[in-house]
Amino acid sequence: MNENHRPIRVVQWGLGAMGQGVARLIRTKEGLELVGALDINPELAGKDVSEVLGGEPTGILISDDPASVLDPDKVDVVTIATTSWVERQLPNLKQILAAGINVVSIAEEMAAPEAQSPEAAAELDALARDNGVSIVGVGVNPGFVLDHLVVVLTTGSQDVTHIEASRINDLSPYGETVLTTQGVGTTLEEFEAGVADGSIVGHVGFPESVRLISDALGLGVDRVEQNLEPIIATQPRQARDRVIEPGLVAGCNHIAVGHRGDDEVIRLIHPQQVDPGAEGIATGDYITISGVPEVRMTISPEIAGGKATAGIAVNTIPRILAATPGLKRIIDLPTPCALMGPEAYERR
Repeated sequence: MNENHRPIRVVQWGLGAMGQGVARLIRTKEGLELVGALDINPELAGKDVSEVLGGEPTGILISDDPASVLDPDKVDVVTIATTSWVERQLPNLKQILAAGINVVSIAEEMAAPEAQSPEAAAELDALARDNGVSIVGVGVNPGFVLDHLVVVLTTGSQDVTHIEASRINDLSPYGETVLTTQGVGTTLEEFEAGVADGSIVGHVGFPESVRLISDALGLGVDRVEQNLEPIIATQPRQARDRVIEPGLVAGCNHIAVGHRGDDEVIRLIHPQQVDPGAEGIATGDYITISGVPEVRMTISPEIAGGKATAGIAVNTIPRILAATPGLKRIIDLPTPCALMGPEAYERR
């Protein structure tokens, strides 16, 4: 790295599985420097971050007091991994922006917060502008596979009439929190009741993905319909800690359709389930763009969600630091890419 340029100083907020992945990756990049860590877990407060991330002691102590860490003279960017929902993360985001620090969030709804929380989006945009910093939400989905990648694949398109994209993944490695939100292990009746009371949510982020595609391509989507369908096991399926017997729910097929008037222009499909291979179902990411020319893309197996989300978050750090002030979306920034040498971080 040019000696006239210091590393980008980053604080990781949230040290769950995803936050740990982001923080570990930050530590491997010569152009970045992990300078702080925040987590609400009181059992972590005061511990060296290496006790969570592994490796040699760093002298960086985990804090549960954001005010003690958010110093714009010492921090350039906060990467935050605490929740999927805008409203739950909003107080933390406002605190970071008010301190005059840039933000990269991996909350799914932050990929396009105006899709469901327009007032919060406007508030974040104004606060970021007032403090001369930028904020963006990123991730593998939403933020890449079923939206940004779709947009990139239209680079050579002369006309686009319809988009269909699907992502088939395996929930087997995930813990109980994720399985519960997908209804895994429930009966059909329990699944329907969970959808009705909001405890089974399927994929978080479809309105955001539809908004990103529509805005980027000018498709004029004015209505989004979503449907959650149970995936019933017909063969025993192995989850991490138990077997899902035939007749029980193995996952949730979540479908979102974007309409322009009476016309369907976007269809996104995400059948999340445990052990799809038990029934001969291959995982993968699939995109079909109808138009001139027609584009079909298949990635098999699917892009690894956890690793890719960490990569996207870290690769976005120099992009958001260089951005004009305000609330950004991934389609508003230069496309993040793998930054393999310290010189890459000097693009700011």
